[in-house]
Amino acid sequence: LLAFVVPPACVVCRAALPRADLRLCASCTRALPWLPRRTCSRCGLPSHRRGCPAASAAFTRAWAPLAHEGVARDLVGALKFRGALPLAELMAAHIAANLPADLRAAPAVIVPVPSQPSRARRRGFDPAGALAAALAGRLGAALQPCLRRRDHGGRQVGATRSQRRRSGRLTIELTARPPPRVLLVDDVHTTGATLSACATTLVAGGCREVVAVTYTRTL
Repeated sequence: LLAFVVPPACVVCRAALPRADLRLCASCTRALPWLPRRTCSRCGLPSHRRGCPAASAAFTRAWAPLAHEGVARDLVGALKFRGALPLAELMAAHIAANLPADLRAAPAVIVPVPSQPSRARRRGFDPAGALAAALAGRLGAALQPCLRRRDHGGRQVGATRSQRRRSGRLTIELTARPPPRVLLVDDVHTTGATLSACATTLVAGGCREVVAVTYTRTL
């Protein structure tokens, strides 16, 4: 009845969908900007002009299935800014289906990158937390949200690399002892500043290995 009153539509282009359980039309699915299988294991980029930008990051590895552009960027925006929570399952499915075999085989606990509490209250949910929970279900992995943010920095959208990496901008704390091996999950990997800050806190708490896994990677 709901599908009759409000016909299902693609979340990106709003084209009609044949079934209510679908989120993307065939055209948008074909337009997903998949990254190549072989990327830099440290930063997740297909290539870099100079040295690896994650050479000094606290995480040991970074990976994402998609570039942060086009349809993939629209999906991230719909989840974060329009509250399209069912997209967390779709994005988790994309990650799980393409996750490198060695990351899938080795046991690891999934830890979401925390949102600022005030931002999570305004949204009514935590995008990275929703994505991490959906991915844990797909992989059959444990979920441990053991990080929290205590800073009051502004939104990162539109911020420069230097602004994102400014000392003291991020304050990440542990709420519990971290597991020895972590898949640190977020929606977007841009400069890696937030991921590295979270990884620094996890390592300081006793974590031996932190792998940053995101849905998209900014090129």
